[in-house]
Amino acid sequence: MAKKIWHFEDSPAASLVRKLPKGYSSHPVPRGQATADSVKKAEVWLADYSKDAKTLQKLAQSNPRLKIVYLTKASTRFTPKDKKAFVYLTGRPAPAALAHALDSAFEARKLAAQATAANDRLKRSTHEIRELNRIGVALSSEKDPEKLLNLILSASREITSSDAGSLYLVEEVSETERMLRFKLTQNDSLQTTFTEFTMPLNRSSIAGYVADTGEVLHLPDAYKIPKPAPYKFNRSFDAEVGYRTRSMLTIPLKNPKDEVLGVLQLINCKRTFSHTLKTPADFDKGVTPYPKDYIDLAVSLASQAAVAYENNILYENIQTLFEGFVKASVTAIEQRDPTTSGHSFRVSQLTCGLAEAADKVTTGLYADLAFTRDQLKEIRYAALLHDFGKVGVREEVLVKAKKLYPEQLTIVQHRFDFIRKALEADILRKKFGAMKKGASVDSLTEFDSEYERRLSELEDYMGFILESNEPTVLPEGNFDRLIEVAKLSYVDPRGIERPYLTPEEVRFLSIPKGSLDSDERKQIESHVIHTYNFLNQIPWTKDIKDVPNIARGHHEKLNGKGYPFNLRAPEISPQTRMMTISDIFDALNASDRPYKKAVPQEKALKILGFMMKDGELDPILYQLFLDAKIFQLTSKA
Repeated sequence: MAKKIWHFEDSPAASLVRKLPKGYSSHPVPRGQATADSVKKAEVWLADYSKDAKTLQKLAQSNPRLKIVYLTKASTRFTPKDKKAFVYLTGRPAPAALAHALDSAFEARKLAAQATAANDRLKRSTHEIRELNRIGVALSSEKDPEKLLNLILSASREITSSDAGSLYLVEEVSETERMLRFKLTQNDSLQTTFTEFTMPLNRSSIAGYVADTGEVLHLPDAYKIPKPAPYKFNRSFDAEVGYRTRSMLTIPLKNPKDEVLGVLQLINCKRTFSHTLKTPADFDKGVTPYPKDYIDLAVSLASQAAVAYENNILYENIQTLFEGFVKASVTAIEQRDPTTSGHSFRVSQLTCGLAEAADKVTTGLYADLAFTRDQLKEIRYAALLHDFGKVGVREEVLVKAKKLYPEQLTIVQHRFDFIRKALEADILRKKFGAMKKGASVDSLTEFDSEYERRLSELEDYMGFILESNEPTVLPEGNFDRLIEVAKLSYVDPRGIERPYLTPEEVRFLSIPKGSLDSDERKQIESHVIHTYNFLNQIPWTKDIKDVPNIARGHHEKLNGKGYPFNLRAPEISPQTRMMTISDIFDALNASDRPYKKAVPQEKALKILGFMMKDGELDPILYQLFLDAKIFQLTSKA
């Protein structure tokens, strides 16, 4: 094809074009009809500098790539604008010299075009790499499974200019059977309702074929599938909603082990991503087959998506595993003391409810308090596991309902049974001795009276012991009477004199309030230390690393009178303060326990109020506990 040389029709340079050797053609332009639009088509222009420059320079602004070869005189003086010319030839050059200059101009234009194209490709590649990196970061940071799948599909559609797309997940039904779950669909041109469903994983469907073979499948037109193909395209959706599926790119989502986790299906590659497809003409003119670079991008993105999805599954599995561990731990705690069953779960529910209410406060001391999703999870775990240290407390102490242990009370009762029988035997011996001495039957009644009197005393002692064994406040004077009872003695079958009550039994029965002595109470209180030590062994992630510290303070009081560290207000976090209120409320309001009756809800709230006035509980959080009706969260229906 001849190289076209543009020039003004009346330019002095026009005569030189006709003298050029073969391979060149003349394209004269009437000077008066030359426009910026017409000049845009020119590649190389031959011009006379003195006559054409002023007009051509103005027109050439619309065509930055235009190469101008000027013919000049030796005496010509150039302006800065003249630097845009490709070359200046002085005088009237020979045809061969002119042809060489023109060839150089064409070559320079070609090289410039190639450089521009290469630069455009570089920019596009750089943009695509940045987009892939951006999407990769987004995929790896998204922890919500549903959001991740939506992100995978929307990012894949955007980077390949796809109008629509679907996502399928592979599900293991058994060791030998798999299904495809149609999980997600998106379409920029249609608003449709969608319901998940499963389908057989076999090669009869396009998605099934890709899932089974692990191959990438590109169909320029889904309606024109080659006959030998084992898969078919179901047109029913298109027919129902008035859509037209043309180009389709179906890609397997493979993990590093080359296992197919799902299938990404992209539909209708659009020339302009922002355009919607409504009419048949839109589908005919606006949709193209997927170009190779889009396919490469989609495959690369699918690889990243598969890794992100598998990591998400692993993260979910770890979460589920840990949730199971936490629940099993709480169950283990409560099985040791069935009477407190459900306490840890209720405390968790109350504490999380109070934390969510505090998060919404906009005024006062806690106006700036805000909890992230991870921090709420941290509070929940701390509340669920706050009593786990009770596994380190002796069970007999943990479930002790009375002042005496059950086996101790049994021994006392058996002892009094023996004393009763010994009394009965003593009276019978006395009767038998009197009868041997000739006493009348009527005279024996005094022995019966003595027996009734002493038996009544014995029963009274036993009743008093049972009364003292209750975990209530020990009435004034009971301690002295316990000492009196302990001074009484009997003779055992071996003839050894023994007291009615041993010193240890007297010590336990003399507990002034509750069922625990000071040593046992210390053992119970030590559960906080056990909890902290246990939780501290768990390698918590940085998002929930404060679980041990939140849990260890749930028996601390703001005035420093709590345990085990006697912490004061500045040392106790808001999360722990919330748990303390919830823990005390549930301990008061929970169902009956052997050592106490359940306190009605209203009374339990009043007790919390008294503790707040005594400086033990946070007044703002206590009021929020009331105002937000957090206490109703665990109310029985």
